[in-house]
Amino acid sequence: MTNVVQSVGKSLSVPTVTVKLPAAFHVLTGGRRQLPGEGENIRDVLVDVDRECPGVLDRLMDQEGSVKRYVNVYRNDNDIRGLDGLETKVENQDVIWIVPAVAGGSGTARIEESR
Repeated sequence: MTNVVQSVGKSLSVPTVTVKLPAAFHVLTGGRRQLPGEGENIRDVLVDVDRECPGVLDRLMDQEGSVKRYVNVYRNDNDIRGLDGLETKVENQDVIWIVPAVAGGSGTARIEESR
């Protein structure tokens, strides 16, 4: 449901979304796995979440204000890098997923090489 009551610093009719955070962020969120966020786009939502849980943006953004390359951000099932990045518009009841990138491999090639 769109926020129709104006709260301090927020405009009327701002979409409310759910932001799901990985375990590494739980120290900043008091153990909460998901938080509500408001804003017109992904950037606004993340700034809103950082107001409630300071430090979240520091973990997500680089010094240029872009999402760090080892962090993936999804709007529902879509990677925002394939959309409009942080300017991707959000709608009521969207789910924003923060997912740390996973790197590495099975190690099979290294095992085979050592034989």
